[in-house]
Amino acid sequence: MDISEVSRRTGIPSSTLRFYAQKGLLHSVGAKGERRRFGPDVLNQLALIALGQAAGLSLEDIRAMLSPHGPPNVDRQLLLDKADEIDATIRRLKAMSRGLRHAAACPAPHHVECPSFRKLLQAAADGALEKRWGTDQRRVRPSARGRAD
Repeated sequence: MDISEVSRRTGIPSSTLRFYAQKGLLHSVGAKGERRRFGPDVLNQLALIALGQAAGLSLEDIRAMLSPHGPPNVDRQLLLDKADEIDATIRRLKAMSRGLRHAAACPAPHHVECPSFRKLLQAAADGALEKRWGTDQRRVRPSARGRAD
């Protein structure tokens, strides 16, 4: 199937298909210098690329799993690690949502008097620190009270 047919069937621009080919995610079956042509498995490969991207995998991670000849070589540990990361993000977002809902309905005269709101502020501060220091949770970082955790 030529590149324009793949683009038409998937809605993926030809420029993106060329980029994927350049990065080693797709492999052209045509001769050099000819219009790019892809094998029948290209639609499944594009579906795997889309799924991997939706899960937050890098193109390099996805490329390592794709094979030009044969089925994909799925890195199960990478998938488990990504699932754990997504679960942690969901927990943080749920906690933030609960905190915001409480803050919106809190009966305290001032939000700084509310223990729940103060916890929300601490969670926000911790999140900002984690972003600044990256994802390595093993580092010792000072707490908001000035002690090492």
